[in-house]
Amino acid sequence: MTPDAVLFDLDDTLCRYRRSGASLLAAAFDRTGIEPFVAAEEYYGRYPEFVEESESMVDLRERCFAAIAAEKGHPPGAGRRVARAYADERDHGNVERLPGVEAALGACSDVPVGIVTNGAPEMQAKKLETIGLDDAFDVVVHAGYDTAAKPSSDPFEAALAALSADPARSYHVGNSLRSDVAGANAAGVRSVWLAGDDADAEPSRRSDPDHVVSGLGMLPDVLSTRNRP
Repeated sequence: MTPDAVLFDLDDTLCRYRRSGASLLAAAFDRTGIEPFVAAEEYYGRYPEFVEESESMVDLRERCFAAIAAEKGHPPGAGRRVARAYADERDHGNVERLPGVEAALGACSDVPVGIVTNGAPEMQAKKLETIGLDDAFDVVVHAGYDTAAKPSSDPFEAALAALSADPARSYHVGNSLRSDVAGANAAGVRSVWLAGDDADAEPSRRSDPDHVVSGLGMLPDVLSTRNRP
């Protein structure tokens, strides 16, 4: 039986950043000559506060850095300068494909494929373009923007509806037990957990994957096993 569709997460499933957020932020402060006033963890923690009022990813990031700068006794403009430098450092060739992408997509050559990703549309589109996969998918759902964020079942259901696919005959591949596996399970999609460095994480009843792989290169075996008579 050929699957109706195969969905993929993007970040840390198909691609990854070459440098950590902490490294990028340090470079941004260095480039601007502004004394560091926030750590990467705090920035990430404040990020959701500005999503609803922001018009774009650029606007969101600048609002966040400006607010944190003001709270720490710096001019908001300094925060916006750091935000722009951070974006430049992050987007300048800082994304790369993960191993096994070609094998995974090759196994889906006759099957509709989609992306279900938590992330801003312009940011995720840039990543797909950078790794040469901007035309590789039949649908891209930006969870948290087009629909509720993962682990809600909504983005999975939206992607499958666009592909006219039956959840029970479809797969989702992702690295996060909490977001990818739990969300796919909630949508009735067969979940494939890309364990990677998280191989010792403990699945729960809600996030118990149907399949576990240590790399994308194992996905062809998962699909071929399901398709054997």
